[in-house]
Amino acid sequence: MIRIFDAERVSIDEIVKRENGSTLSAEKAAAEIIAKVRAEGDKALIAFTEEFDGVRLTAIKVTEKEIIEAYNAANPYFIETLEQAKANIEAFHKAQLRKDFKVKHANGVTVGQLFTPMERAGLYIPGGTAGYPSTVLMNAVPAKLAGVKEIVMVTPPAKNGKVNPDVLTAARVAGVTSIYKVGGAQAVAALAYGTESVPKVDKIVGPGNVYVAAAKKLVFGVVSIDMIAGPSEILIVADGASDAAYVAADMLSQAEHDKNATAILITDSAALAQKVQTQLESQLAELPREAIARVSIDNNGKIIVAPSLAQALEISNAIAPEHLELCVDDPFPLLASVKNAGSVFLGRNTPEAVGDYFAGANHTLPTNGTAKFSSPLSVDDFTKKIQYIYYPQTALEADGERIADFAAREGLTAHAKSVTVRMEKKQ
Repeated sequence: MIRIFDAERVSIDEIVKRENGSTLSAEKAAAEIIAKVRAEGDKALIAFTEEFDGVRLTAIKVTEKEIIEAYNAANPYFIETLEQAKANIEAFHKAQLRKDFKVKHANGVTVGQLFTPMERAGLYIPGGTAGYPSTVLMNAVPAKLAGVKEIVMVTPPAKNGKVNPDVLTAARVAGVTSIYKVGGAQAVAALAYGTESVPKVDKIVGPGNVYVAAAKKLVFGVVSIDMIAGPSEILIVADGASDAAYVAADMLSQAEHDKNATAILITDSAALAQKVQTQLESQLAELPREAIARVSIDNNGKIIVAPSLAQALEISNAIAPEHLELCVDDPFPLLASVKNAGSVFLGRNTPEAVGDYFAGANHTLPTNGTAKFSSPLSVDDFTKKIQYIYYPQTALEADGERIADFAAREGLTAHAKSVTVRMEKKQ
């Protein structure tokens, strides 16, 4: 059963403490897998897919025929849902597009910045026992809007050797360029270094298990990555007027992800705390994924009774949750007090699931408290900034002495000379 804490008797440090454990063993295993993929390419991908997924692949790449068959067999209602979700995601992410700029000074100096897309992005989509078409949309749509020319998707196959048809349908709707039947650390290695079949990419995005996260960490620097994602988290700030059944359902929406997921309620109502505790037990018994959700709730779940909603938000900011729900009648005044969160869900009728699937804001979010310094996936993740400078002769003559002096003070005489040599020639 989930525990109830009194915020006035428990320190914030104790509340915030995350028990994520060491990832050293995962990193060691991932390093060995990466090395083998670098050395053996497709051969290693086929061997690891058989070892870890129980599938002996005859071809790594998903054919266009397989994609079309999945799309044609899909429920039209589901395709319509994908199209509407895609439109919502596009509308949100279009607002993130940046414009090139330049600044001109009176002396003729011009400095500016260009925003250019990456050439090729790699999408990791979890799979095997479940499919995540929503993650396909959330990762591919911003990349397309940024102008990425080639979007390469990897996802582990099911036991029948095929990719989840809903995932293939979403990939077609989103405009993914190519798809490969490989997952795990080996898929990350393939994207980072390339194999005979899988092209090397510039950036890898998308969530995965601890081995995927470890592999992304290890290949960072060879390629860019979005983030090192940890287990899913939800934190709900709710007042005493909240419906306990709603709150419990929202907590379980994340607890069912993973045994290591975290669900936290902070409320100013001891009565609501007790009601939610009861509701969690009742709803858990009805969940198909009860075995997973119960471990998450019992081991990582917390209900915290705070003296006020203001203090509830202080605790929330210290935790910096991936998902934050503000379950009150008028949430916008509270929004101004939110300093650290991945995505915020406002009011009594905005469960976290609307963000996972449909509203348009991205669902690839910072976890493990990293919302204190990082952000949700966006168009920015798929662009690079190039800056430029132009100095006319007159401007260099005017500023050259200062620039050369600055360089000389750092002991970089060749830097200084590259300026003064031009000034000497004009004399």
